[in-house]
Amino acid sequence: MQNFVSSNYTVGILGGGQLGRMLIQSAISFDLNIHILDPNPEAPASKYAHQFQCGDFRDYNAVVEFGKYCDLITVEIEDVNTDALRTLKKQGKVVHPDPDVLDLIRDKGNQKEFYAEKGLPTAPFKLYPSTKEIIGDINRGEIAPPFVQKLRTGGYDGKGVQIVKDTRELTELLQGPCLIEQIANIDKELAVIVAGSDHNNEITCFPPVEMLFDPKANLVEFLSSPADIDAETAKEAQEIAVHLYKEMNMRGLLAVELFLNKDGSIWINEVAPRPHNSGHHSIEGNLTSQFEQHLRSILNAPLGNTAIKKPSVMVNLLGADGEKGPVLYEGLDEIMELPGVYPHLYGKKEVSPFRKMGHVSCVAETREQAIALGREVKEKIKVVAKK
Repeated sequence: MQNFVSSNYTVGILGGGQLGRMLIQSAISFDLNIHILDPNPEAPASKYAHQFQCGDFRDYNAVVEFGKYCDLITVEIEDVNTDALRTLKKQGKVVHPDPDVLDLIRDKGNQKEFYAEKGLPTAPFKLYPSTKEIIGDINRGEIAPPFVQKLRTGGYDGKGVQIVKDTRELTELLQGPCLIEQIANIDKELAVIVAGSDHNNEITCFPPVEMLFDPKANLVEFLSSPADIDAETAKEAQEIAVHLYKEMNMRGLLAVELFLNKDGSIWINEVAPRPHNSGHHSIEGNLTSQFEQHLRSILNAPLGNTAIKKPSVMVNLLGADGEKGPVLYEGLDEIMELPGVYPHLYGKKEVSPFRKMGHVSCVAETREQAIALGREVKEKIKVVAKK
């Protein structure tokens, strides 16, 4: 365990969005000193950090200067300057996750090659330097739609990924280094969050959750815990997540998104080395939240118990289609009257279509009741612009 001293130990977070904001909420319980670096002066975490520095976490000098005053540096976004983090490590700072892990994860091509090298299950794939080579393979009959195209870098929150259904869509291929992968025959989309600590060499998983996506925004819209799967499938999903965590030599949280295929096989889709949208329900639904677990892990403290307190559902609050301007949460009063409903607003002043503005956790005695409550919340609340 890190020998941190209450109120004198400083954790620096690169990124001050909603994940940084919720990390601060958990850090208060440990009396940690939290510094934030973010280019947006009105970032969601800006008002709550002990020290907020407006600067670019992709800039080498900004990150090195920021890290000088921190004992430990972590991230809430992968797109940070990893060379600066390596410099800080050489200066004796603790950095979790490791910069090498960040470099691996933020390139989807490197991710896929890593899975193949380590014998981890994932969709069959091929890497391409540009769309020209994809067209060439199609003309030679080596590949054919339908397939999934993913840009190797830069994609985030559903961007940089598309399904190409037939040859009529080839003119709309994403431009740049990318990968083509086989479309999974999906039964369910799952996620497992795993964390480790040097304290007794612990590794723990949260129970798998099931994700439902907004097909237009390609974002997680609805999540249920526990997933509607049998015990054997849940165990296999957790074992895959732990295997990956060990191979990456991680510290901190690793969120592992998985496809459960109709033939019963499980494929890794993508991963995130930080708190993740698929773990927000844990604030109310589990004995330990993902944010507290991330802090425990990077501090090498004893990990928390991840058991489910009650079945829960998480509803993402996304900006409504066509809405842009100062935010208004229509129906917030109505959902707050419902027992077991917990809104989390991220403090973003401006709404735009499909922007993540908050989430709502719904907790009930049974999974079916939690889902019904989530559906009621989804119908009642809308995120729009003030007229």
